[in-house]
Amino acid sequence: MGWHMFKGKSAAALLAVLIAGCGSSDIGQPPRFSPSAENTERAAILNPAMPIPVSARVLGPSSHASLWTGARGSLLGDRRAMQRGDIMTVVIEIDDRAEISNSSDRSRSASQQAGVPQLLGIPQRLDARLPEGASSAAIVDLNSQSSASGDGTVRRNERLTLRVAVTVTDVLPNGVLAIVGQQEVRVNFELRELIVTGYVRPEDITRQNEITYDKIASARISYGGRGQITDMQQPRLGHQLLESILPF
Repeated sequence: MGWHMFKGKSAAALLAVLIAGCGSSDIGQPPRFSPSAENTERAAILNPAMPIPVSARVLGPSSHASLWTGARGSLLGDRRAMQRGDIMTVVIEIDDRAEISNSSDRSRSASQQAGVPQLLGIPQRLDARLPEGASSAAIVDLNSQSSASGDGTVRRNERLTLRVAVTVTDVLPNGVLAIVGQQEVRVNFELRELIVTGYVRPEDITRQNEITYDKIASARISYGGRGQITDMQQPRLGHQLLESILPF
C-alpha cells in the first residue's frame, strides 16, 4: 500500500516538472497580448484631469471669434501634453559605449639571517655535538618572495533607436508629469514588448509634443519579447535548478 502511494506521488511530481519545463508560451499558439482593460494608461485616458478654466488659458490678444486664438485646438495652439490623459511621443536613441581597463603589479622579496658565532665558547662546544655539516654560526636563514599581477577590461556597446507613445498618468504638485507607455508588436509567434515609465518636466516637451529619453527622470525602459524564439533561448527549468544548486 505504501509503495503504491509512493509511486503515485513520484509520478505526480514528475508530471508537474515536465509541465513546468514545457515553456511559457502556449503550444501551437502565438503569444497573447497583455490585457489592456485594466492598466494605468487606460485609467488616465478614461478619467482625465479637470478641464483648464478659461481664465487660466493663454489666449493672447485675439478673441474667441478669431481664427488665430491660442487655444489648444487652434492652428497656433499649444498641443503639448500637460494634463492627465494627454499623449506624447518619447524618442529613444541610445548609443552608449563604455571601456574600462585596469592593470596592477606587485612584487616583494625579503631575506633574514641569524647566527651566534661567538658566545662564551658555547657555539664551539655546540658545533661538536651537532650533526656533520651543521653549524651554530647560521642558526636561522629565511628567504621569502611574492608577486601578484592582475588585468581587467570591461567593454560595453549598446545601441537602441525607438519611438513610442506614452500617456500622462498623473500631474505631481510641482507640475512634473508622470508618464507610462506600453507597446506590443506580434510577428508570427514572437511578441516584442516595449515599456517606458518615468517623470518629465512640461518645459522639456518640444512643440512637436516629443521628448527624448535623456530628459526623463527615473526612466525605466524595457525592450524584450516572448514567444517561441525567446523560449528556445532560455534554459529549461531543470537546468536552471541544477545550475543554482551545483557547487561546481
